[in-house]
Amino acid sequence: MRNRIMRAARLLLCAASVHAPVSASAAGWDIGKASSNFELAALSDSELSGRSIEVIHMGNVELTSGRIVAADPLAQPDRPAFARMVSPGEYPVTLYQARGRIAAASMRFAEGKPDHWELAVLPGQDTATLKDGEIFGYPVDAGLGCYMDADTLDLMGEREAQVQAQKPDADVNYYDDVLASDLNADKGAYALHRPVADKKGNVAVFRSGWGDGFYPVFWGLDKDGHPLVLLTDFSVIENADGRREPKVQ
Repeated sequence: MRNRIMRAARLLLCAASVHAPVSASAAGWDIGKASSNFELAALSDSELSGRSIEVIHMGNVELTSGRIVAADPLAQPDRPAFARMVSPGEYPVTLYQARGRIAAASMRFAEGKPDHWELAVLPGQDTATLKDGEIFGYPVDAGLGCYMDADTLDLMGEREAQVQAQKPDADVNYYDDVLASDLNADKGAYALHRPVADKKGNVAVFRSGWGDGFYPVFWGLDKDGHPLVLLTDFSVIENADGRREPKVQ
């Protein structure tokens, strides 16, 4: 069932998702070169508004196992969960919109300003292997990003099976037949999507900045290394400021 969710967009090369260029300068890998937007997670809504960034509070994502997947939900829904886990629960997702685009997306686990940041990795990935100008991240081929629990993928497969049973002679497409109606309610920009109405487990789906590309995700940690926030940077802005055009890489 999982491989049918992808029918319309499964053109991604998973091997190519291991590394992607960000910038190239001094030798050695520096997380500060992968994103300059970590301050987004520390600013208030009013402070962000003063920087021409609109804050969208989507609601809570239900993490039934605590294993978080960040991916293009149409092109690579079965992407592995991050190596770091959180406690199962419901956690708020916030979008940061600037220049008419979703510039970043965060999921908050606890209050407080992160003491430090680290790149979110999959099992087997090691930031020590990265060269300057490289990142780990996820590829986007359908113009969307998401946060969901790893268990929720099974619910997406269950929903597709339900739709297929209702249209036995049709070639079911998850976007057209399921997700589009949710996204259209918010002008196609985002949706808190529940694959199966009576089951716990939902997906925060949002437009991915400039669209197709390759995007990093970061953990904001407290001084003891506990996760406070997860942040996806779509490279629309720099320095957590929507008033200035980002540099051309």
